[in-house]
Amino acid sequence: MDMTHTTVSDAVRAASDGKSLELAIILPTLNERDNLPSLVERIDGALGALRWEVLIVDDNSADGTAEAARTLSLTDPRVRVIQRIGRRGLASAAIEGFCATAAPYVAVMDADHQHDPALLPGMLEAVRSGEADVAVASRFAEGASMEEWGRPDREKLSGVANAMARKLTGVSLSDPMSGYFLLSSDRARALVPNLSGIGFKILLDLLATSSETLTVKEFPLSFAARRSGESKLDRAIAFDFLAGLYDKTFGKLIPTRFALFGTVGASGVLVHMAVLWAVLFIYDGAFTVAQTIAVLSAMSFNFWLNNWLTYRDQRLKGTKAVMTGWISFCLTCAVGGFANVAVATLLESEGLHWILAALAGIGVGSVWNYALSSRFVWGRY
Repeated sequence: MDMTHTTVSDAVRAASDGKSLELAIILPTLNERDNLPSLVERIDGALGALRWEVLIVDDNSADGTAEAARTLSLTDPRVRVIQRIGRRGLASAAIEGFCATAAPYVAVMDADHQHDPALLPGMLEAVRSGEADVAVASRFAEGASMEEWGRPDREKLSGVANAMARKLTGVSLSDPMSGYFLLSSDRARALVPNLSGIGFKILLDLLATSSETLTVKEFPLSFAARRSGESKLDRAIAFDFLAGLYDKTFGKLIPTRFALFGTVGASGVLVHMAVLWAVLFIYDGAFTVAQTIAVLSAMSFNFWLNNWLTYRDQRLKGTKAVMTGWISFCLTCAVGGFANVAVATLLESEGLHWILAALAGIGVGSVWNYALSSRFVWGRY
């Protein structure tokens, strides 16, 4: 008899013990290998005899997180892994987790130990009993603490983002940007088709998408310091919220990612015009040379800002990755750049003012730049 099969079968029987699966905990991961074993132990200790499973949705981590999760699942079948190739982002990872479990209730939490699993039983009971539609672990509710986090700059940033969320959406929460919450799986899946799936803040997306006002119960969270690895959040957190707000308002008319790309491009126009003016001032009449230099300068600026904001969920990091990305961005935008220069030069030579000629060139190249850079710079390849 296959001893491995026998061992796993015994583990499955021990895990079920005649009880139905009740809760799935979704852990979106990116380079969290060292945090997983101890976190699963903490979840097990918090939930006791409750039948649960952990869904590790990993964005093809370079540190072998998915393989570590598979190793865990060999001895604990309650651990499952979804390794995503060519797809990234916490919000979209949570959505895939919603759709991959049969458990009637689902929780989303971070895998870095900043979210305390001890809150899960109370959060589950609040939703299961009908006391609330959504249970949220809040960093700002009465009794919460972030002293252990030791990052007053991040605390201030989160507070600003939360104030913005409450003002613009009317959501009555102390922490609408929380990444730790629990709700019924049916409710989550019903909302999935209309979720934006952009960025990091899936809770706010869920609350804003629901056609009915969801009742929420908050649980004070002692927000801890991450145990291993580095944080995925930064000062672009408010940009995620604005992107989600745009998606809810205009996303069906103009794709959100393209709108963000266009917004960055609009900023690049200022760089383009400044460089163009400077070169024309130095080399009077050399419009073609000036336009070419301006295009390259704006292209480099747009790559940096897009990498930091528009594609922050797929951000290129490290000198090699950034340099390769910048070169790829310039190459994929080359045709758009050539069209930009050619159209602008032609119009300027026909007597159109140089500002209008430059703007026309920018417009011609923008759609091409977006299409290819999305695919070949920050996309699957």
